Amino acid sequence: MNIVERFLNYTKFDTQSAEDSQTTPSTDKQWTFAHYLKGELEDIGLKDVELDENGYIYAVLPANCNKKAPEIGFIAHYDTSPDCSGADISPRIVENYDGGDIILDAEADIRISPQTFPELLSHKGEDIIVTDGHTLLGADDKAGIAEIVQAMVYLQEHPELEHGNIHVAFNPDEEIGLGAHKFNVEKFGCEWAYTIDGSEVGELEFENFNAASAKINITGMSVHPGYAKGKMLNAARIAAELASLLPADQTPETTEGYEGFYHITNISGNVERAELSIIIRDHDRARFEQRKNHITDICNQLNERYGKTVVKADIKDQYYNMREQVEPVMHVIDIAIKAMERAGVPVKIQPIRGGTDGAQLSFKGLPCPNIFAGGLNFHGPLEYLPIPSMHKAMDTIVQICLLTAQYHD
Repeated sequence: MNIVERFLNYTKFDTQSAEDSQTTPSTDKQWTFAHYLKGELEDIGLKDVELDENGYIYAVLPANCNKKAPEIGFIAHYDTSPDCSGADISPRIVENYDGGDIILDAEADIRISPQTFPELLSHKGEDIIVTDGHTLLGADDKAGIAEIVQAMVYLQEHPELEHGNIHVAFNPDEEIGLGAHKFNVEKFGCEWAYTIDGSEVGELEFENFNAASAKINITGMSVHPGYAKGKMLNAARIAAELASLLPADQTPETTEGYEGFYHITNISGNVERAELSIIIRDHDRARFEQRKNHITDICNQLNERYGKTVVKADIKDQYYNMREQVEPVMHVIDIAIKAMERAGVPVKIQPIRGGTDGAQLSFKGLPCPNIFAGGLNFHGPLEYLPIPSMHKAMDTIVQICLLTAQYHD
């Protein structure tokens, strides 16, 4: 089975995760694919293949050299986003892309256009896997899985290529922020690892947002509006006032690169009660703390204004910038850069305006930067996957394995 056949086979499985679930994996359909994937890893000859009680899959490609090489790993998630259906995916291959619009559904006029997505032109002349315009494709992150598995197959088919013990792991529920929560770092047994979960070819990421969530509850006082002067506290209006006190130029739609933001993800309520959900993001740890304090200061300001505690904020950290964990072991990045160069891939080091499983794993003692998987337009029906990008990701994985076998402290 080649890498394209492998990926297309994976798309037959609906592995959408669910935010409102209390189980791990969050959906039963993820179990179906997990059992399949476990069998596939056994079939290709990996050792110590295990599917644990939480749906995490671990396996090892044993070393084929006598030298003591660092034990490293590659990780990808098998769930797909709750944002778009992952059922009954109908992928097709657009051969030798001509640089124009890719029509996904002519009748519904659903298309991928380089006018909207200019990065598509970087793949002119390539074969590209697309959807029918009504589901996501699942390249996030089944492309990563296919690339890791195919790299393990390639290394076994070429025993002359020396490598140390190579560990692989596939996990559920990354798309709902829980992919690393029950990951067994000790069992995985690696000095460092790479998630294969980035997008465009060449992406190498070891910086991500520090992240927190703020749940703000506002308690008002309902009084007949005709007799409300000096008595009513309108919780809905106070919620709107709180929102207006956040910096208007520090939102997702006004920022880029290393710029942080406040993002109101939900606001609801009436006179008696209102609620806001806000996410807080910043690459810099000190500014991140300032942003959380700013939310607290706004709440205190409103409570002083209204003479009582009407606004309560529950602020919780979600994840941190992995850079502080990766910087002491920059050889992990150096090896990835050299591997991409060997694979003929232009390296694009950039910050993640979000988070990855690797960020959480880095703080659990497993330095884990993120490498491209090759897909684009994730989480929607315009998702696509250039086939050459898959091959380059696979080759990058192979080269990392070979370079690590040569690495010495």
